[in-house]
Amino acid sequence: MNTPVLRRANTEPRWLRVLLLCIGLGFLFFFLALPLLAVFVEALGVGWSAYIEALDDPETQSAIALTLLVALTVLPFNVTFGVAAAWAIAKFDFRGKSLLITLIDLPFAVSPVVVGLVFLLIFGRTFPDPLR
Repeated sequence: MNTPVLRRANTEPRWLRVLLLCIGLGFLFFFLALPLLAVFVEALGVGWSAYIEALDDPETQSAIALTLLVALTVLPFNVTFGVAAAWAIAKFDFRGKSLLITLIDLPFAVSPVVVGLVFLLIFGRTFPDPLR
């Protein structure tokens, strides 16, 4: 009777796996954690009192309330249409399927920074400058 030969899942040496893991974690740190840390350090540079004071501002509270209202209003629509689109893509072949997949993938391909810049360029001259 032939016994199956067991093979290792990976054949790379341990030092190479550790090196690749360190490179990946280094990129994660430099491109995600370090900028996020810089944002928090800059935002809280004057202390927690300024942060709490900003939360007491009526405009800040209005912006938070509007954000929560929009999020709670849109959530049922996103869930409904997202599940329907996923089901249609997985189960059926139809005209426009690739267009639907492209529209779903578009937010992953276009950076939110680019979209913000486009909105700023479009609407930036419409609204008054708050620093003037």
